[in-house]
Amino acid sequence: MNFIKKIFGGDIDESVHLQFQKFSKGEFRNKAIIEAKNSNGKYTIKTSAEFANEMVRTVAEKLGDEKANVKGVIISTTDLKDKLDFQDKKQFQGIKKYIINKEISGNDIIELINKLPKAFFALSFEAGNNKLKIKPKSPKSGKPGKNGESPKPDFCSLKTDDTELGRSFIFEKPNFKKAEIVHHFIINELILPKGETDYSKVREVAKRKGKIIRNAVIDEEKIESEKEFEA
Repeated sequence: MNFIKKIFGGDIDESVHLQFQKFSKGEFRNKAIIEAKNSNGKYTIKTSAEFANEMVRTVAEKLGDEKANVKGVIISTTDLKDKLDFQDKKQFQGIKKYIINKEISGNDIIELINKLPKAFFALSFEAGNNKLKIKPKSPKSGKPGKNGESPKPDFCSLKTDDTELGRSFIFEKPNFKKAEIVHHFIINELILPKGETDYSKVREVAKRKGKIIRNAVIDEEKIESEKEFEA
């Protein structure tokens, strides 16, 4: 389940907390962007980079013990050379990019995600009728398009015939045909851990409290909703 669905369902966990670690107080617009199409139960989901790790985990779970040809990069600010089996490594301004191009089982991918929760997994692979493509590069803050339009959600692409998975991104209308969704994060408060003096640790552990505004256009119908959260 993706982190937006979790928040609107009141199911806050550590993976949701990780999504907001980099945010301070303020308003952050045009986040977690989704474009989705449903053609007779075949879903095409395109998103911005926020959903990458969750998509990788979801498709890896479908792969399970089986192996697939996995291509892409795993990106981190820390040294992972003793924790990864990678084919090449690039580094720029402290950002380390580990290039992956090999056969890996779904369970091994999940194990890596669990072991490296702060790394960014930009991996492309298939599991049955689930085809995932993620751009093999570091995510950047989306810049508005012309006339203030939202940036395009073209970082991640998932094709699937899993109805539950498709509907988890568009939960307002189960039998949608086409949907476009933009989220705005409003962080009103940082709840700091008591007794912690290490600033980096405070920033990591602190919870963000605020709300998410979800602006959707589903089959040409505009739907706005919002949800308060603490994560």
